[in-house]
Amino acid sequence: MCRPNSTQGFQFVSPFAFEAMQEVNVVRLAALSDPELRLLLPCLVRMALCAPADQSQTWAQDKKLILRLLSGVEAVNSIVALLSVDFHALEQDARKEQQLRHKPGVSNGDGILVSQLQHGLTLEFEHSDPLRRLRLVLSELLAIMNKVSDSNGEFFLKSSELFESPVYLEEVADVLCILQAELPSLLPIVDVAEALLHVRNGEWFLCLLVSNVPDSFNEVCRGLIKNGERQDEESPGGRRRTEALRQLCRMNPSQALNVRAMVVEQCHLPGLGVALTLDHTKTDAADDAVSNLVSFISGLLLGTNAKVRTWFGMFIRNGQQRKKESSSVLWQMRRQLLLELVAILPRSRSTHVPNDNEVDTEQPPSGYSGLREERVVKASALLRLYCALMGIAGLRPTDEEAEQLLQLMTSRPPATPAGVRFVSLSFCMLLAFSTLVSTPEQEQLTVMWLSWMIKEEEYFESAAGVTASFGEMLLLVAMYFHSNQLSAIIELVCSTLGMKIAIKPGSLSKMKTIFTQEIFTEQVVTAHAVRVPVTSNLSASITGFLPIHCIYQLLRSRAFTKHKVSIKDWIYKQLCETATPLHAQLLPLIDVYINSILTPASKASPEATNQPITEQEILNVFQGLTGGDGNRSRTRFSITSQLLVLYYILSYEEALLINTKSLALMQKKPKSYSAALMDQIPIKYLIRQARGLQQELGGLHSALLRLLATNYPHLCMVEDWICEEEVTGTVPLLRRILLPNNAKQYSQKQLHEAFQMVPSSPTRLMQILEHLSLLSASDLILYAEVLTSNMNQLLNPGIPRRVLQTVSNLWMVLNTVMPRRLWVMTVNALLPSIKLQRQQKYTQNDLMIDPLIVLRCICKPNVTYLSAHLKETSDHDSKQSQTITSLGLTGPAEAPEVTREELKNALLAAQDSAAVQILLEVCMPNEEEKTKGCGSEPLPKSIHSSELKKDEPPKSLSSCTEGTGDSLLNNLREVQCLICCLLHQMFIADPNIAKLVHFQGYPRELLQLTVAGIPSMHICLDFIPELLAQPQLEKQIFAIQLLSYLCTQYALPKSLSVARLAISVMGTLLTVLTRAKRFTFFMPTLPCLVSFCQAFPPLYDDVTSLLVQIGQVCASDVATKASDMDPLVARLQQLKEKPHCDKPKVLGKHELRRERTNSDPDMQLCYRIEDTFMEIIHSTAVGV
Repeated sequence: MCRPNSTQGFQFVSPFAFEAMQEVNVVRLAALSDPELRLLLPCLVRMALCAPADQSQTWAQDKKLILRLLSGVEAVNSIVALLSVDFHALEQDARKEQQLRHKPGVSNGDGILVSQLQHGLTLEFEHSDPLRRLRLVLSELLAIMNKVSDSNGEFFLKSSELFESPVYLEEVADVLCILQAELPSLLPIVDVAEALLHVRNGEWFLCLLVSNVPDSFNEVCRGLIKNGERQDEESPGGRRRTEALRQLCRMNPSQALNVRAMVVEQCHLPGLGVALTLDHTKTDAADDAVSNLVSFISGLLLGTNAKVRTWFGMFIRNGQQRKKESSSVLWQMRRQLLLELVAILPRSRSTHVPNDNEVDTEQPPSGYSGLREERVVKASALLRLYCALMGIAGLRPTDEEAEQLLQLMTSRPPATPAGVRFVSLSFCMLLAFSTLVSTPEQEQLTVMWLSWMIKEEEYFESAAGVTASFGEMLLLVAMYFHSNQLSAIIELVCSTLGMKIAIKPGSLSKMKTIFTQEIFTEQVVTAHAVRVPVTSNLSASITGFLPIHCIYQLLRSRAFTKHKVSIKDWIYKQLCETATPLHAQLLPLIDVYINSILTPASKASPEATNQPITEQEILNVFQGLTGGDGNRSRTRFSITSQLLVLYYILSYEEALLINTKSLALMQKKPKSYSAALMDQIPIKYLIRQARGLQQELGGLHSALLRLLATNYPHLCMVEDWICEEEVTGTVPLLRRILLPNNAKQYSQKQLHEAFQMVPSSPTRLMQILEHLSLLSASDLILYAEVLTSNMNQLLNPGIPRRVLQTVSNLWMVLNTVMPRRLWVMTVNALLPSIKLQRQQKYTQNDLMIDPLIVLRCICKPNVTYLSAHLKETSDHDSKQSQTITSLGLTGPAEAPEVTREELKNALLAAQDSAAVQILLEVCMPNEEEKTKGCGSEPLPKSIHSSELKKDEPPKSLSSCTEGTGDSLLNNLREVQCLICCLLHQMFIADPNIAKLVHFQGYPRELLQLTVAGIPSMHICLDFIPELLAQPQLEKQIFAIQLLSYLCTQYALPKSLSVARLAISVMGTLLTVLTRAKRFTFFMPTLPCLVSFCQAFPPLYDDVTSLLVQIGQVCASDVATKASDMDPLVARLQQLKEKPHCDKPKVLGKHELRRERTNSDPDMQLCYRIEDTFMEIIHSTAVGV
């Protein structure tokens, strides 16, 4: 049984007794001593006399035990007498007195409960009967409660004989407990508890009151805390409240931590929270575990609640302003923390600094001043707590605290992860609070400890098995000191400690001197950094300060180039040792490394730059992805490493282009990576892989897309992305998932043999191709060379269309992952046999220089990659022009910059127009197709782009096979649709190409095809007036013929105005052209007038007038000859005057044939005029 507590001679309720009362454990109550039992009599007597709610047999037996327990106590009789009073009448009198006291002018002596007293309260209480005793105590208690409510929170201590006389304390306590129990509405227990704080011995009365009503413990504590001060040690009232609550928690220690939680919740009475924690810590027997005091204060200062942090920080600051008092809770806390700190220090640790002879360098780290392994975690927690106290709460350590803290910080822990963490915390605390080092001896101790850190860093990293050791932090801080980046050091310290501390940069001057002059010179830093091993499988999941942080800072400060230390190998190894998720420092590292390659550290030494990664090293990273070998092995590098190296190459090329001018001024020519290297890197495949890993790669995917659009815009064409969705989207994915692929795996050799057998037996090839269609794009790369090299086998007649379709689909899938190499392989495979006699096959560079090589293939052109080559060539020429401009090579004075830009644009336009002209020629049917009638059918009025784009490669392949001439779906028509689609895209991208092509002209037989098949042909209406103004008669004829088709296709107001202009031009030319030129001009243009009238009937009058004028001119010329033109002139006149009357007399067949076979040009033109009239009349009649 626990012994009762005694304070100032008073007997308090023990925890044992309170627990017995709380549980109503009669057996334990019977074990109490008489003094302890005396304090609990009010509650026990009420339990024995009042009718219980529990009618069980068990409680009946317990009640008998209680009665037997009370039978021998004399004070029970007086309590029974108190319970015999009429409490209802007493309550009414009390309420009347409360109302009376609220009236003005009423003195304290007047009252209903107690009239004028003849003697003092003590004597009156002694000589009074039970009822008067109740009235005396109730009157005094109500007076105190009223004064508390009127005090507005100001503390006072009321002198009262009843609550101060030691003789009658127990009787007064009995009366108080009975009053509160019988009159709970008049005397709420929280208000009574608040009033008791304002009398002497109040905490004793409060404990007795709560012990007799044990269920009210939490309610009383919460009320007292809520009404308490924010800073309890600032006032006597706060200290009394704290002491009272502390006594309550000693009486009920199981609820002490709950009461502490109420303190934090209300942000009141911080001293109480610390005091309760101190009381709990004294009973904590776990020496090696983190104490409850350390955990509690650390939680307050390092938690996420800023209000709690500010509240407790104010408690620390205010407590330091008062003189050191042993009774102060703050100083008790500091003393306890210091005791815990000293307890975990190594036993051999002394306060003097040992000299060099005392240090046994051969000892392992656990020798001199070694912390025990089980105490390292507690030591780290103590260090963080002191950092929070000093940095957040403003604690000023005493000399003793500072000395012991420094001894702990410079201790040497064992080589464990916790030991690494302890050393990192100690180092950062040393930087944050350099004032702890105040004497030369302490400075020498610090230097020795830092030297030990440098020496043991590798041992700790290997023994502890951690990747982020304190060695990288030392190196990083040394670099920051050398580059005077003090704010970065402060950020590093705060990040490591896990708290925001206000560190003045000036406070780091002492540590800066130690680092830069005694420990780490800049040359030592760079030499040491290169030897630091790279982090294996570096990813964002590895936290802390790593070697990459150190190298990054050294690269920024240009320390490597300044001291001529090569860092290329280290960076290459680190890029090869990466994993997902991507570490945030990798991209900045690559950027600053590229800058150090191209930009020298100073103008005085332009050669002071880092070396770039070699092409062979880059190829090693992509080995296994480039394909080409029969047994292609998987690459041993992760996709992250490959993407980072690709980012390095693209960023390097972009930076090289941007810095061309500055490099030329320094007469420095960094080497660019060769085109052969870029040809072997599957850029599109890597970009596709990055797209699927966007969440794990951070901003790498978007950065690669930006660089790709800058360096290789032909790989970022929108139509390719749309087509890629068709071949790699949801439907192909579901097909691969739903269709089982359990068939045997086919080799490249088997595929090649199947291609050789395709003319006689295409079934075997189809079986293999269906299997390949279930493979992913990356797995299909293995078969790319065999597929492309055997494409010429598919150009033979009789190849099933399904084979062509499947090969085309496979080609499109490969185009999503390896487009550039695939284009080259396809071109080399489809060249004519004469071209194959070249000593060397075409390369990607050849296609970039001359994209028209694509059109020399023996089949119809594959427009899928022709446009990409044109785009690549345009970008290449633009880069060359930009490079020349950046270098300042302006050339002679007669060749200014504008001229050079114009020449470049003219070259690109000539190249594009040549491609367009060749494509248009391909649309013309050959002799065999003309015989079969291919391509003779007119196109629909509009061709949808989706229909044109569908199955591009199969149409280009199938264009060389047999087709049916009677159907619109013949091979020539497919090629025409493809070419029209491509030309539409080219015209939309650059309308000047359309203008240039039409000014050059092309076969008139294709006008119907181009106008109907190219939706963007309406832009020709803008430059047809200019084309009509050309002096060449051929261009004027071409313009009018083009306009006739445009008017039919686009019957717009603009077309009407241009048609009027064309008619006017024809009328003008009639008057100026010679006889021979008149025949040359009007014979092909007169039929165009029919289209003008069909599209725009208002032009009928102008057209008929023009026709009559032409006929009159021709008739006048014919009249000079012997021929008789009267019948023809009569017919023309009749057609002009009465076009809608009965048909004129028509010549017989023999007569008409005789007239039409006339070889005279004027006669032929006259007949053409008549035919034009007849067609206009016929179309008008049909329209009506």
